[in-house]
Amino acid sequence: MQQYFFSMTVSAEQCQRFYRADTKYLLVTADDGKKIQLLFKHFRPYIDSLGIRGRFRLTLTKEAAFIGLEKIN
Repeated sequence: MQQYFFSMTVSAEQCQRFYRADTKYLLVTADDGKKIQLLFKHFRPYIDSLGIRGRFRLTLTKEAAFIGLEKIN
């Protein structure tokens, strides 16, 4: 397994654009500098009235298949 940690802030307005648009992906930068493209749907459980904000842990298989995304703060 591979794990990546990153912080993310997306405003509520920006989240609404993802729901209305054809955009399906968010690009995040892990603490080690690696850029990772994730489906927006993985962030839906973490959206509140302010949007998405916090620290996250992404877990992937060694083949880079998605296992899980957790908010850690």
